[in-house]
Amino acid sequence: MVSLTDIREAQKTIAPYIKCTPLTHSVYLSRFSHGDVFLKLENQQITNSFKVRGAFYKLLHLTRKEERMGIITASAGNHGQAVAYAAKKLGFSARIVVPTTTPHVKVAGIRKWGADLVLFGDCYDEAEMKAKELAKKDGCAYISPYDDELIIMGHGTVGLEIVEALPNVDVIVVPVGGGGLISGVSIAAKGVKPNVEVVGVQSEASPVMYESLKEGRIVEVPKMKTIAEGLSGGIEKGALTFEIAKKCVDRMLLVKEATIRHAVYLLYVHEHLVVEGSGAAAIAPFLEDKTLFKGKTVACVLTGGNIDDELLKDILATER
Repeated sequence: MVSLTDIREAQKTIAPYIKCTPLTHSVYLSRFSHGDVFLKLENQQITNSFKVRGAFYKLLHLTRKEERMGIITASAGNHGQAVAYAAKKLGFSARIVVPTTTPHVKVAGIRKWGADLVLFGDCYDEAEMKAKELAKKDGCAYISPYDDELIIMGHGTVGLEIVEALPNVDVIVVPVGGGGLISGVSIAAKGVKPNVEVVGVQSEASPVMYESLKEGRIVEVPKMKTIAEGLSGGIEKGALTFEIAKKCVDRMLLVKEATIRHAVYLLYVHEHLVVEGSGAAAIAPFLEDKTLFKGKTVACVLTGGNIDDELLKDILATER
């Protein structure tokens, strides 16, 4: 099991390679929700996503053979960019498999760092199957975007930064896909402050972790099109993240796609922040129930800012 000590070690190790991102107070959301709301700006992280934290920590622990043979991963986009960037900086070769539906901004971000890009399948699950197939065929190491202790340790540094900057935090709200981020954040935050509440958010379009925790086992659920593609996809059987979530995540919330879309709009208009759907999901619960965290000090993790220009323009033109 990943521990607070592990995450503290990760924090020291990756410090030269990442940003300690700002934790800013949101006057608008605080007034709206009658609480004290802070935003953890991982949309301003290197590659505009928290994913570089786990990517660097994992790649810094590769074996000599893995370095020589190269690595491969599957991604909805942000993890792929992070691995491509980290591999470039550390001198490794990397192959990234993403769905054909991946936003152009994320595809361009992967290509920017010189990784070998493979477009395959209509969804993340299909890309993941292809990446594992190629890893077996070519003898290279497969890097999971979430189900890996080192990835979780790296991502957990987000939680450490939050409790260090905001010791009186009552609630931390985290968007959830495969669970790598919320696993690390919950271990780190509760390791420092045991009574902090860690809340996960998923879209109704892809509620795999929500439904799995409700059932007490990993289940498959229908997945619909979502603007929060970083939260889409299944959880592999035996996933470490699911076991951690069962023990450490206090509750999961589902939000509507329309609410996520409006959250992107509000963050742009009121906070002057460019946030993709996956990241904006962190504030969506406030918009559906503004009394949810009334009187609480809340930190929301804005996980990424890689949104296609055309989608952002459409949201800004149609939301009010």
